[in-house]
Amino acid sequence: MITSVAITGASSGIGKAIAYECAGRGMQLALLARRTDVLEAIASDIRQRHPQVKVVVIALDVADTDAILPALQQAREQLGGLDGVFANAGITAVNKTGAGEFRKDQHVIQVNLIGGMATVDAAARIFREQGKGVIVGISSVSAFKGIPGSAAYSASKAGFTNYLEATRIELKKHGISVIAVHPGFIKTDIAPNMDKYPFVISADKAARAIVTGVIKGHANIIVPAMPWAVLGRMMPLLPDKVIEKAF
Repeated sequence: MITSVAITGASSGIGKAIAYECAGRGMQLALLARRTDVLEAIASDIRQRHPQVKVVVIALDVADTDAILPALQQAREQLGGLDGVFANAGITAVNKTGAGEFRKDQHVIQVNLIGGMATVDAAARIFREQGKGVIVGISSVSAFKGIPGSAAYSASKAGFTNYLEATRIELKKHGISVIAVHPGFIKTDIAPNMDKYPFVISADKAARAIVTGVIKGHANIIVPAMPWAVLGRMMPLLPDKVIEKAF
């Protein structure tokens, strides 16, 4: 049973929606992100809607990997325990390969892959001490097939998915569950122009499916399940021309 969770990247998008969904299910929350002013506003709103839910705010930039473990330890201390960690923090960036802006790609890898891995590792350290816990990593359907113009983003998510799959097997003996989440096209305030893509759903709907899947103990959650559960298997087989036309 999950009663208290820490969520990285909780100031917007899927992370914010997950916070509201978890609060609605009575879970105590630690909200972590760089923009603490935004987190404080979200925390205040959640407390008004759900007075029984304890919400704490902790500043964290996952690009600073040394700060992650202390932040999660602080979350555990302030909540009086920690059952789950959502490694959700991530960024998107469009960058044409060879355009002279490789630093953009480096930053994407640092936040999405290295920061995600460091969050999982820190959570695992805490959960190994207590002999139980649930780690949820937010990847993407782009892990299944690289998206032109977002090569670094696709690579970061493919790497993160692979890492989550390996750690799931490794950490099971320690009483730790590792869950990989692969969202499709989700409409959020940090992803403009999503309406041009097919099968778009709201962040609230995605969060509902994600938290439900986590509670049920699903190892791999794809949202929305249809059609991405089918498309996810097909994407690696699609010809380059199809991907080029789609994106």
